Amino acid sequence: MGQTKQLLPLGHKPVIIHCIDALVEAGIGEIAVVISSCRNGLAEHLRGLPVLVAVNENPGSDMAESVRSGLHRLQSFSSAVLVCLCDHPLVTPETIRNLVREHGRFPGDIIIPEFQGKRGHPSLFPRHLLDEIFSAKTLRDIVREYPSRVRLVPVRDEGVVLDMDEPRDYTAILKRYLSK
Repeated sequence: MGQTKQLLPLGHKPVIIHCIDALVEAGIGEIAVVISSCRNGLAEHLRGLPVLVAVNENPGSDMAESVRSGLHRLQSFSSAVLVCLCDHPLVTPETIRNLVREHGRFPGDIIIPEFQGKRGHPSLFPRHLLDEIFSAKTLRDIVREYPSRVRLVPVRDEGVVLDMDEPRDYTAILKRYLSK
């Protein structure tokens, strides 16, 4: 996108702050934010926030490497890990609470939100399955390896499928945010 998309403005704050605010409001107790080692100003925006900062030293790597970096930074051993993407800044706290509740009902399952038949983000992984990511697997590998453990949770939150990969995606998210 030509710039650090986590710092793109959405209202009066960067998209990364919207994501963190949703997690905090949903009651998530420990939040690790994975940033790249390049100097892009993101670390400065995270100072003073209730997050643990992890650095992915390999900025060209896949998402699995970022998840590994974040897992190394977590201090507690929770029963599950919610993998959130800053590309999805409109996910609501209620959706996050729904995923956590579903984990309480089905603690061994991978919980993935679904909006109008389309899988979205964030995804919640039981910690014991997610630890397999250290054996060079990706999140997609883990989901494919355990199809019977994938639980799709229908949500009314379009934010789970709205991501910001292209400038036009960001423009669409801005329009939806401003129309609220």
